Amino acid sequence: MRARTELTGRVIFQGEPGYEEARKNWDPHTDRYPKVFVFARRTQDVANGIRWARENDIPIRARSGRHALEGNLSQVNGGIVIDVSDMNSIRLDKKNGTVVVGTGNRVGRIANALARQGFIAPFGDSPTVGIGGITLGGGIGPLQRTIGLISDNLIELEMVDANGDIIIANERQHSDLLWASRGGGGGNFGIYTRYKFSVRRAPVRATVYRIAWPWEQFEEVLMAWQRWAPSVNTRLGSELTIGPKRGGNVMMEGLFLGSRCEAVRLLRPITSIGTPTERLIRSLPYRQAVNFLLPPDPVLTQRYSNQFSSGFGREPFPRQALKPMREFLEQVEGEDAGFFFLNWGGAVSRVAPEATAFYWRDASFYVEWNSSWTVPSEAARNIEVVRKTRRKLQPYIVGSYINVPDQGIKDSGPVYYGANYSRLRQIKAKYDPRNVFRNPQSIKPAKRD
Repeated sequence: MRARTELTGRVIFQGEPGYEEARKNWDPHTDRYPKVFVFARRTQDVANGIRWARENDIPIRARSGRHALEGNLSQVNGGIVIDVSDMNSIRLDKKNGTVVVGTGNRVGRIANALARQGFIAPFGDSPTVGIGGITLGGGIGPLQRTIGLISDNLIELEMVDANGDIIIANERQHSDLLWASRGGGGGNFGIYTRYKFSVRRAPVRATVYRIAWPWEQFEEVLMAWQRWAPSVNTRLGSELTIGPKRGGNVMMEGLFLGSRCEAVRLLRPITSIGTPTERLIRSLPYRQAVNFLLPPDPVLTQRYSNQFSSGFGREPFPRQALKPMREFLEQVEGEDAGFFFLNWGGAVSRVAPEATAFYWRDASFYVEWNSSWTVPSEAARNIEVVRKTRRKLQPYIVGSYINVPDQGIKDSGPVYYGANYSRLRQIKAKYDPRNVFRNPQSIKPAKRD
């Protein structure tokens, strides 16, 4: 039966010009063949896309920055992809300390636009990640110990539900949806079109740093980092990456919202470890500091496919945890593969686990690891080595980060959302009782009595 609703926006059906370009994601292994892409230019385009999909009984996927890391999350064979990337307005209200952004904005665009006007916008480790998705999963990054997760700064949203109706959620109306949207993950409740964040003034200058060590010193550096990083001054964010044995090194970088002199002092317990091959500590105007931490990260020209997994460490890894890490790093290769650690605490941990949907508040650090490959025949081996490493690290981690999904995790709801999962299921049942917005690891609606 022909749908009653017409698709609006920039519409590209399979077989039409531009389809292959529309199908590309940051990670090549997430490719699927949807029936149609709708690049929404206004909220009504999103509503029309949802209604059209319901009338045609085809699956729906939302897409913002094209950074979904698993298959069937932002694309689906034979379905409709409603892409909000053309909805990228930014309206800063300096007087009230808020910014309203379209969910198609990429994180780097917002961070740089606000930095030019003297304000802080939180960001992660890539400028091209979409604000639409990163916010819903929590939104971690080097500023989180000072200003909280990206989602902690979310104060209002606009969302289109499964009926194609537009909902505004804030603390006064639909506050349960606002709660769920602060860490409950994308693709669960509806398609989001606009966010309002609280923002704060940026310092005139900030200190950035990058320290590198030979790969062979990763165990010594990690043991020191995980003792130091969670308790250092909360104005200091620290990311530690450990690359593969073949061609990789150990690198720590981040920023400190303070002077270079103080940063040098705070970093000394870790810069004194091993024999660093690079030691950069530099005071920059805040806008330049943002650029330093968000180097170019092309979306459509990424060569490596990846498999990720993640967790949170409540205690420092003991020595025995380093064995599976070493085994993993000896097996994987590629410029993007390895381990990534981010220090926790500060503003993140001052929020109670049940205050937002993001549950994992009391960790000492976040950890993720990934393999990478370019030849499709190597996918199975690389996926398995990541999941095998998760099994071996399980005694030392809790939970997992929904924005770094791993479809090898069974019964994933409590793993991603902890004790908040049951409440999320209730909210899912309220806003999407027929489970229209679903994917392989989406939240299942609670059963009605």
